[in-house]
Amino acid sequence: MKRREFITLVGGAAAAWPLAANAQQKRKLPLVGVLNPGSTDTPGAIGFYDGLRELGYTEGLNVAIERRYGDWNTDRFQQLAADLVRLKVDVIVVVSTSPARAAKQATSIVPIVVAGMADPVGDELIVSLARPGGNITGTTFLGPELIAKRFGLLNEAICGLSRVAALWHPAAYGKRTIEGMLRETETAAQALRLQLQLVPAVGPGDLDDAFVTMTREHADAVIQLPSPMLYGEHKRIVELAAKSRLRQCTPQGSLWRMGA
Repeated sequence: MKRREFITLVGGAAAAWPLAANAQQKRKLPLVGVLNPGSTDTPGAIGFYDGLRELGYTEGLNVAIERRYGDWNTDRFQQLAADLVRLKVDVIVVVSTSPARAAKQATSIVPIVVAGMADPVGDELIVSLARPGGNITGTTFLGPELIAKRFGLLNEAICGLSRVAALWHPAAYGKRTIEGMLRETETAAQALRLQLQLVPAVGPGDLDDAFVTMTREHADAVIQLPSPMLYGEHKRIVELAAKSRLRQCTPQGSLWRMGA
């Protein structure tokens, strides 16, 4: 072999060694897959990252993270979950129920941690709260049971309230949970003798039209049903409510007077 060819060969190999070593080292790090339902990191995902840092984990140093975003399109969740499984992640972190269902379909082996489940038993994510079984764990809130209290708060705060618009996200949770929330919403409105206007928003792009509909139907106030998507769009919803001169009650129980 000629001297120049030998130097070129050795030089190329030397340049490749750090890259190979770096890739190997990265793969040795714990690999976390994060599945977000929206187009950006939701508050739940951001809280997860903050928790990692508090526990001493730094991305790229002692943990690796693969992120996937569903853009609020439920048809994409299953493919994104399958992508994470193919990457052989050590754990999948999911925000909300709908992508969690997709993750469950994608794997029965990889541990799945879900933030913000509504009714994990009713949505068939786990067998029971006492004995979940399977590979799913996480946090939950029982949203439907609190809806009547929110309506009561709204009714007490607004004198002469007669018509309420309920802003809801059809794909927020499983069918059983969504049906339960809508049923509780209708029951609460009837108990307070309020006219109810159910206004769906499939994604952030539907919010402008939703508030146009509320205004056209002469709603006095809007109540926001639990949803990660609606929670993530909270600032914009407040602005739209102000522009529409509507009072608003959120799942957190906060109430604002909008407009003069």
